[in-house]
Amino acid sequence: MKNKFLDTGEHGYHPLRKFKVILSGLRFAVLYDFSVMYKIVLSIVILIPVIIFNEWMDASLIILATGVMLMAELFNTAIEAVCDFMETRYNEKIGIIKDIAAAATGIAIFVWMALLCLESIKLFKAF
Repeated sequence: MKNKFLDTGEHGYHPLRKFKVILSGLRFAVLYDFSVMYKIVLSIVILIPVIIFNEWMDASLIILATGVMLMAELFNTAIEAVCDFMETRYNEKIGIIKDIAAAATGIAIFVWMALLCLESIKLFKAF
């Protein structure tokens, strides 16, 4: 897609190309970042029985919480990569930036874990 600010790239918008980029980034994150992979697997393990018991509202909440958590995790990874690219030596300010990004990710993970725990408890009570 053409970047109108930098005047770079190709003309035209191609949704399939955007989707290919999205899948490429997600594939890279899953293959090279264990924290992303295990969180997706854990969400799917809880999501399958929730869908089987036709708890659609609960399933939508799990999907939403997993999506928010994955976004936070990917943003954190991207921020850390940019910081490491810009400054290879220790820098206190970059450390603070990374800590703030990690805190945002931690909050998203906490909410995701709380939701998964609540859903797990509901599933165990159903059995």
